[in-house]
Amino acid sequence: MKDKTLQYIKSSPPNSQIEKILHKITKPTYVLEISKLRYNLEILDYVQKNTGAKILLALKGFAFWSSFDLVSKYLSGITASGIYEARLGFEEFKKYNKDSQIAVFSPAFSKKEILELLPISNHIIFNSINQLEMFYPLLNGYDIDIGLRVNPLYSEVSPAIYNPCIDGSRLGMIPSEFKKGLHLLSKVSGIHFHTHCEQNSDALQRTLIHFKKHFGEYIKDMKWVNFGGGHHITRNDYDIDLLIKIINDFRDEFGGIDVYLEPGEAVGWQTGSLVGEVRDIITNKYKIAITNLSAAAHMPDCLEMPYIPQIRGAKIINLESIDNDFSYRLGAPSCLAGDVIGDYEFDKELKIGDKIIIEDMIHYTIVKNNTFNGIPLPDLAILKENGDFEIVREFGYDDYKYRNG
Repeated sequence: MKDKTLQYIKSSPPNSQIEKILHKITKPTYVLEISKLRYNLEILDYVQKNTGAKILLALKGFAFWSSFDLVSKYLSGITASGIYEARLGFEEFKKYNKDSQIAVFSPAFSKKEILELLPISNHIIFNSINQLEMFYPLLNGYDIDIGLRVNPLYSEVSPAIYNPCIDGSRLGMIPSEFKKGLHLLSKVSGIHFHTHCEQNSDALQRTLIHFKKHFGEYIKDMKWVNFGGGHHITRNDYDIDLLIKIINDFRDEFGGIDVYLEPGEAVGWQTGSLVGEVRDIITNKYKIAITNLSAAAHMPDCLEMPYIPQIRGAKIINLESIDNDFSYRLGAPSCLAGDVIGDYEFDKELKIGDKIIIEDMIHYTIVKNNTFNGIPLPDLAILKENGDFEIVREFGYDDYKYRNG
């Protein structure tokens, strides 16, 4: 599997050429490298071909639609969290592959949203029996599979903000609530659970024990089961063989039932960078490099998770214990005191105007970034396999102005 995908890495531009391209960028820019995206897609398609499972692109994690002409050649469709993502999938993914699936889940739909979703969706997944009862009559005449999201009362996700199975979670029906709707199961085609976040296949193996304990008796009446997202399939240490065994065993146990997975980060994982530059260097106990990049605006997961991103040519350190000539705290141009990217030791002295290349900045960045403080949104660019570099979207003042009134 790895050998098969390496051909795309070998055919991509050499690192020296990539470095030259990135260092010519004059303003903050997300750069998607197509060779790295194809590498991930080959791995995901390998899972599909060896299991019969269908992998959907979760737009909440990767919505870089200028690449959908490629992604649609490998994946089976998209999964959306609401009407705008569903429309994007229908307009910019399905146009390349008319057989693509459009699956939609929301904790609570409105009637207006359902009416807009009916002509463009294949699966609509409800979060409660109330929603199923309320909107099922509207589906008359539409060829749409209805799903129910459940909570198997088990998840290994940390921190709690990302754990959909904590006490009091609004996401998915607990077993007792699900049983209140057993009289409606004849209207339902599938069961959906989503309990993972950047986890390996052994977490899925343990989760299925709880899922089958609470909902196994109802699976025989379903067309499909959706294992949700958070499967970090393209990460180097991910156990793909175990995932394939889990899916095949599950399908065998339940008569060949269809299985869906909907990762987002596994598609965009390590496929590109965010490029910025040093604007000033000041001293306050430590050397502080102020950049034109913002954790709060351009990579909010760094503060939300939280985590410290990798930077090319530097290693993450703790300035309390390491402080030398090449050590810096990287900060943002915003007014938020905590808008700090992290502490780093570089391989040379930083100077004003030096480029900063932050790794792995394609998934869960573009979909969550914002214009806090009026900080401009980074441009979107693609580095093609033949070495061509293209800016596909530029953002300016109007993008800030018209979202604020």
